[in-house]
Amino acid sequence: MKNNPKTLTAWTMYDWANSVHSLTITSAIFPIYYPIAAVMLPSKSRQLDFFGFQLENTVLYSYAVSIGFLLLAFSVPLVSAISDYTGKKKVFMKMYCYLGAISCMLMYFFEEGRYYLGTFAFLFSIVGWGGSIVFYNSYLPEIATEDQYDRLSARGFTMGYLGSVILLIQNLTMVLKPEWYGGISGGEASRISFLTVGIWWIVFAQYSFLHLPKDTKVQKQGGSWIFNGFKELKKVFHELENLKTTKQFLMSFFFYNMGAQTVMYLGALFGSEELKLPSDALIVTVLLIQLVAIVGAYLFAKISEIVGNTKSLAIIVISWVFICIAAYFVTTRNEFYFLATGIGFVMGGIQSLSRSTYAKLIPEETHDTASYFSFYDVCDRLSTVIGTFMFGLVNQLTGSMRMSVLFLTVFFIIGLIILSRVPSQKIYR
Repeated sequence: MKNNPKTLTAWTMYDWANSVHSLTITSAIFPIYYPIAAVMLPSKSRQLDFFGFQLENTVLYSYAVSIGFLLLAFSVPLVSAISDYTGKKKVFMKMYCYLGAISCMLMYFFEEGRYYLGTFAFLFSIVGWGGSIVFYNSYLPEIATEDQYDRLSARGFTMGYLGSVILLIQNLTMVLKPEWYGGISGGEASRISFLTVGIWWIVFAQYSFLHLPKDTKVQKQGGSWIFNGFKELKKVFHELENLKTTKQFLMSFFFYNMGAQTVMYLGALFGSEELKLPSDALIVTVLLIQLVAIVGAYLFAKISEIVGNTKSLAIIVISWVFICIAAYFVTTRNEFYFLATGIGFVMGGIQSLSRSTYAKLIPEETHDTASYFSFYDVCDRLSTVIGTFMFGLVNQLTGSMRMSVLFLTVFFIIGLIILSRVPSQKIYR
């Protein structure tokens, strides 16, 4: 039965459970801890020998991010197709969840010089997080009616923003006020925070696993799971080829997501390198973005009810263009905070509405929701890799991050042009 309150709450609770990874591991504490911990002792050299390659600590970190997303982009479509064929959606969601959460817990043992452990634990935490999200998202059209997609998606992201902020604040007290915890070192406080992410993730995910729909038994057609997984993937790919509106939306999402995800992952780097902001100012910025994103997610869900999803997304993408232009001229801390407020506002809206819009464009009669959302995930991950790479390339060629941010407007404009061809109503598919 769709729109069951307990099921809907269980679905949103997984956002509460997993979003702590995005904030503590991806955005706030681990990016600061990694370059310091991944140094060679006793020389404290920034050059690391990684399987015979000499890499700087920050370069190795960026490669870990890229490889994690590439693994997701190439593996998740096949795994999701296998899950649709076998009817084991929740099994695979659990598998990725536990992989990500246990990897976070292993980061507790990432002490100075143990960069192999830290790098691989971080990489597999990304794979576990991203993989579980695909199956989580695919439940949306299964548990709710279409008129609830926007509000439910916004509610999920809101739960994620709130949960991640609560745990981050707790973890920051350990990092900034170690005397409250018996005088532990900053490194130990950081490592404990990674451990708490894994525990939080696993514990709260249990409510979702308990109340989300049970796996369905399917009639097996013979052959191996992998072989039939490829057949399932091929079938969905051909279906997408014939769904013009869905395909156009994915293309639009691919481009505007390049800009949005690049800002999310590299915005703090812009603040520290271009504006020379201290760590406390950057942490305030991260928290500000999370809190404002709650308002943005709900507001644009309401706007979409009035003007439709496509027009609502177009408003958001146009706002992103102005934000990137404004970032080029930012010079002070207060201006950066004001910019971060705008980023949080549209970040909540673009993430929430993109997910619900795509759910509306999946054929109603399909049972292959995980396979469909795997294509959405591929667009998300590959656009993140390309966006962050282009940001770095423009920075390298021009010597200015401001030019890199300005260049992101190209992605948003291309995405907006394609989006303008996508009708707001599902009936026009």
